[in-house]
This record gives sequence, C-alpha cells and structure tokens, in this order.
Amino acid sequence: MDLQLAGKKALVTGSTKGLGRAIAETFLDEGVAVAICARTAEDVEQAVKELSSRGTVVGAAVNAADAASLRAFVASSIEQLGGLDVYVHNTSGKPGKTIEAWQNNMDIDLMALINGVEEAKEALSDGGGSLISIGTSATSEHFASGSNSYSALKAAMVQWTLGQAQVLGAQGVRCNVVSPGPIFVEGGDWDRVKNARPEFFEASERAHPQGHLGVPQDVADAVVFLASPRARHINGVNLTVDGGFLKRVDY
Repeated sequence: MDLQLAGKKALVTGSTKGLGRAIAETFLDEGVAVAICARTAEDVEQAVKELSSRGTVVGAAVNAADAASLRAFVASSIEQLGGLDVYVHNTSGKPGKTIEAWQNNMDIDLMALINGVEEAKEALSDGGGSLISIGTSATSEHFASGSNSYSALKAAMVQWTLGQAQVLGAQGVRCNVVSPGPIFVEGGDWDRVKNARPEFFEASERAHPQGHLGVPQDVADAVVFLASPRARHINGVNLTVDGGFLKRVDY
C-alpha cells in the first residue's frame, strides 16, 4: 500500500533510540522529512548522522520538561523542514511513587505534549495534519507494581489527546493515540527485566497469545499508518499494539 506520505514533514520527540528511533526510521523510509530530538546532544548528533542516509533529517538536544526548550525546538523544526504535517509525542519519564516522580511525569509525559502541540498546531492545521501520542497498555488495567506516576500521567495524556480529536479535529488535525504493550528493545526496560527477573519476563511472554513480546517496528508501523492520508477518517482512536496481551474485550 502506498501510504501517500512522500514529501510530508514529521516531528518525533524522544527519537534517538527505541520506539522513537523506529518511528523516525519508518517515516524516512516512506519519503518523509523528519525532525528528531533527545536530551543528550551527542545522541542527537549520532542519530542524525546515521539517519541521514535514509533521507532528510534534522535534530537538536531538548529538555522536554522545559517548555521554552521544547517550543523553541518545535518552531525551529517547522522552519527547517518548511512546515509540519505530523507531530508524534514520544517523550516519557520513568515511573515512580515519589512526589518528584509524579512531577517528572507531569512535565515530560503530559505538559511536553501540551506545550509542543501549542507550538505546532498552526503548522499542522495548514494542510490537514496528524497528532499521535504514544501511550501504554498500562493505562487500561493493573500491571506489575500497580498505580504509579507513569500509568496515571499516561492516562491523562491519552484523555487530552483524544479530546483534541474534537478540538483540533475541527481544524483538520486528526488526533490519535498508539498504546504499546510490552515491547522488547535491546538495552531497554524489558531487556533489563529479562536479565534481572527472568521468571517475570517469561510469564509476560506467556501472557501473549503468540508467545512473545512486540518489537519497536510493530509500533512504528502502526504510528506511520495512522499518520498517513490512508487513515484520513481515523480520528479520536486509542490503538493498542500489544499482541493480545490485554485480556479485555472492547465493543
């Protein structure tokens, strides 16, 4: 299927590694010019160098918890790319139960989304854009250590994004969420779980009907499809990409 994305421009936050990196790579492979960011300048420089062989990519070091830093990056990216068609919010803080952890997730998971979209919405509205936030299946049921700052603030992020399907949707911007289940990333959280808690990891594998965790490309493919004109009538949806890990039945 031709996703009709060639020549489009996308911005992906938190995109030098893991899910964000796979999303950026997949956009580039579809002929999309991409802006990427991460906290560490060295990581951004290395990623831009590696990704440039796939297409047009720009990047900068950004503290997503700092509204001014994030908004400056968004504005600069729009200028460098010559517009913006897709905004993917992928920054997230680590979970915790302390007050500091709650504030961290508030700033990085929720407020970074709101600040970034506020800066990007005019450009996105120009040509019928797409906003996609990366959620988590952990917002839908009790998981592992239970309620913490990550799950709760991700849930707030999902609610805000889907609410914008009505607000920004009226301006031609489709707003959706992609919520991954357990995804295995080399050097990532589930890789560490596999080494530190093999029994829990194996139980999580068995909880998947197909017997294995997902990989970043599974999430990237869903994101890029939702961002494309082929999904032009999909707005206000939370798409779970978890291989059947959740046991709920949605009607």
